[in-house]
Amino acid sequence: MVYNSEPQGRVIERPIAIAPAEYHDRVRWGPIIAGLVIAISTQLVLSGIGAAIGLTGIANSGAPRTDAANAGTAIGIWSIISLLLSLFLSGWLMARSCGPMNRSTALLNGAILWATTLAVSAWLLSSGVSGAFGVVASNAGEILNQAQQSGVDIPATPTPPEVTAEQARDIAGNAARVGWSFAFGSLLGLIATLIGASIGVRRPHAVTVAQPGVDRTVVR
Repeated sequence: MVYNSEPQGRVIERPIAIAPAEYHDRVRWGPIIAGLVIAISTQLVLSGIGAAIGLTGIANSGAPRTDAANAGTAIGIWSIISLLLSLFLSGWLMARSCGPMNRSTALLNGAILWATTLAVSAWLLSSGVSGAFGVVASNAGEILNQAQQSGVDIPATPTPPEVTAEQARDIAGNAARVGWSFAFGSLLGLIATLIGASIGVRRPHAVTVAQPGVDRTVVR
């Protein structure tokens, strides 16, 4: 004989596993732009702190010429570290500012954040260089015009010296090192951004809410 302790006429809803709801649009541009601003701001602040510490050490040193090379190397290393920290922090905050999502969606948004940061940083750098060059070029043009109107002889532009084969190899080697350093640093920045996004993601989970006569499963 089987005894049933449940009262007659009572309907019990058993907890049912509900799949996590995904966004229809997996790319969240609001958090990505917020992460971009955080990455650039953090990079500027950390780079300024590192440069200030290095230059202060040179200013207070008894042999500034000797310490200049060491300070330059330290500033370069700190710039790489600050870049990785800023990208990690931006990826983490980007994921935290989003709603609940799966890890794959967080990694996708983190990769887009890294690419956007790289593109905007390159644009800012090129705009700053071209802007400064434009100001110098316009001032130089005005000076040349005034000199020609005053009858001042303008010396001819000297021809550049010939580059030897050894110098060409040195220039190519330096350019290759810069290219490889940029590629390696960019990949490290991508990894840092993805790690930050993976850690900061808020995963949806199911919570069973017990009510009198009803057991309900809510996804949060």
